[in-house]
Amino acid sequence: MCIAVFLWRAHPVYPFLLLLNRDEYHSRPTEPLAWWDGGEILGGRDGLAGGTWLACSRDGRLAFLTNVREVQLIPQAKTRGDIPVLFLKSKKSPMEFAEEVVKDADQYNGFNLILADLCAKTMVYTTNRQKEGEKLVADVLPGIHVLTNARLDSPWPKAQRLRDNFKELVHKYGDGEFPIKEMIEKLMTDTTKDEESPLPHIYSPSREYYLSSIFVDEETNPLGHYGTRSTSAVSVKTNGEVSFYEKYLENEEWKEQTVIYRIEERN
Repeated sequence: MCIAVFLWRAHPVYPFLLLLNRDEYHSRPTEPLAWWDGGEILGGRDGLAGGTWLACSRDGRLAFLTNVREVQLIPQAKTRGDIPVLFLKSKKSPMEFAEEVVKDADQYNGFNLILADLCAKTMVYTTNRQKEGEKLVADVLPGIHVLTNARLDSPWPKAQRLRDNFKELVHKYGDGEFPIKEMIEKLMTDTTKDEESPLPHIYSPSREYYLSSIFVDEETNPLGHYGTRSTSAVSVKTNGEVSFYEKYLENEEWKEQTVIYRIEERN
């Protein structure tokens, strides 16, 4: 489970700004933010399946995903974390790649996926859990968006709370540079939980309540400790500078690091 809020093509300094919490079992092997072999992909890595939940490339491509909250899972499903990696390695546009992904959608458990080409100023959202009357693939319009474990901008209580608080800070800071770490502390560490009635009612009431906060406190269940394992912030400036910050839990200790680079022109 994860939650992300992002600003897309709606600010004079930041064409793109993303804040994302990753929730996972503490026992699941995870590699922190780093350049992958070959030095073209930057992100954290799932040490068990080898994929990622958020990564970007030197040439200005970016992808992140969340799982769909659902009870029934496919036992031998393909790894969802491979999808962002495949996009970053491909030469296809976000729309072209998304349209290819949905052809194999039934081979994955539920996912929500954002694909962006920052140089081309294009971004798409796709999911393999379609609701009646909605598209599997859609362009993302400029503005503030929140992605939880349902469709993009679904009005879950914690999504609405994160959107409102993020919007308030964007208004407060105006057209200048943002204090990213300050925003993370104010927004992504929120442990406020919601009453039962507005929750999605997919899991048991007790688990829904536990997962209703933006920052998920550590929970112990039969599968082990579960909660927010990392917080990431990716900001892209108009001059092409990318800053990727990650605060992550390693051996029950919080650590942090930042990688800064400039988007390279494509051949």
